[in-house]
Amino acid sequence: MKKNTLLLSILALLPSSALVGAISADQAARLGKDLTPLGAERAGNAKGTIPAWDGGITTPPAGYTPGMHHPDPYASDRPLYTVTQENMAQYADRLTGGSMALLKAYPASYKLVVYPTHRSASYPERIYEATKKYATTAHLTNNGNGFAGSFIGIPFPIPQNGLEAIWNHLTRYRGIAAVRYISQATPLRSGSYSLVDFEDEFLYNYARPEIDEKELGNILVYFKQSVVGPARVAGSILVVHETLDQVKELRSSWIYNPGQRRVRRAPDVSYDNPGTNADSMRTSDQFDMFNGAPDRFAWELVGKKEMIVPYNSYKLHSDQVKVSDILKPLHINQDLARYELHRVWVVESRLKPGSSHIYPRRTFYIDEDSWQILAIDQYDARGQLWRVSEAHCINYYDARTFWSTLEVHTDLQNGRYLAIGLDNHRKMYDFSIKRTPADYNPDALRRQGIR
Repeated sequence: MKKNTLLLSILALLPSSALVGAISADQAARLGKDLTPLGAERAGNAKGTIPAWDGGITTPPAGYTPGMHHPDPYASDRPLYTVTQENMAQYADRLTGGSMALLKAYPASYKLVVYPTHRSASYPERIYEATKKYATTAHLTNNGNGFAGSFIGIPFPIPQNGLEAIWNHLTRYRGIAAVRYISQATPLRSGSYSLVDFEDEFLYNYARPEIDEKELGNILVYFKQSVVGPARVAGSILVVHETLDQVKELRSSWIYNPGQRRVRRAPDVSYDNPGTNADSMRTSDQFDMFNGAPDRFAWELVGKKEMIVPYNSYKLHSDQVKVSDILKPLHINQDLARYELHRVWVVESRLKPGSSHIYPRRTFYIDEDSWQILAIDQYDARGQLWRVSEAHCINYYDARTFWSTLEVHTDLQNGRYLAIGLDNHRKMYDFSIKRTPADYNPDALRRQGIR
């Protein structure tokens, strides 16, 4: 680990012009063999506490039908141990900085209930095939602010630097087109809250089966977010064209204002501008854990480490659980959160001289099996840990994608948190919708807003 970490640290310090090389054919040949098709270590760990990857969940549990909230395939599991403030020193080498800070901040109520590890992440075969096909041609461009030579699959399954690991998160498969019905809450310290209801719709341009370099252009994702409740904020609709290289071409965004019944260019929805209806509890680039341009930061790939992280969080997704069961004072109900031991890539980002952001430093913990960011530690200008983010994920086995069902962003300084993704009381995600880029132009937004 020390040798690997040193090598990766040296690579991270190389000038950005050196961070453009694709991996060799011999390295790519490991994909699907000793490495999984997306580049994780196929084997388990020496202690047997992390099993070998066997393909993840490829068949839904008995009784599942599309449209249901996904039944927990691991419902019979029993906890292995519980980490509390009293015994956290025993597990310190496996805990994120954020987990340790939360255990210290709320010793009477915060805990990590750790279950057996299941490497449940799985994806369609075409994602695996594309990852291997383009592994030797994918390369960073424009000082790492974009990439080329890859479509559909993970561009950098064997990352050589922190930027490549972050690009893997940004391009990970989440279906082709999907709509999700979710709610967001920012509880007060007392625990009282009100819900903001969204309908989020995506067209993952990068993952479309027919995509090629010409068709992709510079658009990664088309995104639409409608605020549907409560009545005092309902009616606004945001559309975003998420560009691949946002230094070369800024993301385009428009918003329909129901009061004016007009479509206008949206204010800047990027970097550290406030998130939608988030009560200033998250930044725009914290949506989906991290999104947008990486240009303001220097990225270091620290290495891979076994960590206790949120995983297979089917209890938080269940329609047998009420939102009020989840949202509690100071933090979510940790009896419903599930943690497992997994190998994660650790990536450090630090603000470049002359750049600005409310988080000068962030530490990312990225799942080796899915490239989903599972946790982030975010620091303030004084170097103190400020906010802790966790993505509680499941395998949406109807779509073969591993994705968050609930994101929680906790502010250690004001004692509040934001929870986004609450879907227990709402319709299930729909991965079967059909969309084209034309559905996300300003005229389409205007027509939807007027209806």
